[in-house]
Amino acid sequence: MSQTLLETAGLTVRFGGHVAVDAVSCAFRAGELTAIVGPNGAGKTTYFNLISGQIAASSGTVTLAGQDISRLSVAARCERGLGRAFQLTNLFPNLTVLENVRLVIQGRRGRGFSLFSMASAEFELTDAALVVLERVRLDRLRDHKVAELSHGNQRKLEVAMLIALEPKVYMFDEPTAGMSVDEAPVVLDLIAELKRDSDATILLVEHKMDVIRTLADRIVVLHNGALAADGPPAEVMASDIVQEAYMGRELEDV
Repeated sequence: MSQTLLETAGLTVRFGGHVAVDAVSCAFRAGELTAIVGPNGAGKTTYFNLISGQIAASSGTVTLAGQDISRLSVAARCERGLGRAFQLTNLFPNLTVLENVRLVIQGRRGRGFSLFSMASAEFELTDAALVVLERVRLDRLRDHKVAELSHGNQRKLEVAMLIALEPKVYMFDEPTAGMSVDEAPVVLDLIAELKRDSDATILLVEHKMDVIRTLADRIVVLHNGALAADGPPAEVMASDIVQEAYMGRELEDV
């Protein structure tokens, strides 16, 4: 069995009197894609925010590769190997597609974020960025500004920037949200490639049950912020508690 790469223990956050995530303990293994599902308001994105450091936990811990990262900033967690793609794209709209990816690579290599130094002599950064863009089928749009891209291509670029980080853990929050029927499969194919071609840990928040069936090795179900089910997809999706209380409508739709 693969080693545990990411783990949350008793992870909890309270907003006033409301417990948004309630003592969630989960271990995520290298080479495994885990789908995190549940009804709206179940705490999925909040759980992601706790793991990646967007919000501070009230109690509990987050461990990455055996190291407690619970008190680290978002940037420090990223440096340790935690990569997050957001439900809403988090890009630089006035820069080109190539510049967006090149900035990520430049930052990962510790060379700062000077566009002037990028443009002057560091051709290897451009070459590395083009390799990533070819992987996500965006190399032909390298010189287009992000603001000019379709929503689907912006989502692909977000995946490209995440790949450029070379994280140990990939976190995707509804990667196909707002995408057309034609655009969504491209992003899903990219995630499938990551799963097939690396030993990274992949966490995926997704509502589409057909996507989960295709990609997931494991399903974690949250409800009212608490862990409701955890196991292989067929087992979890067949359980009465999940079908009747948490995903009945989605399963009927599929």
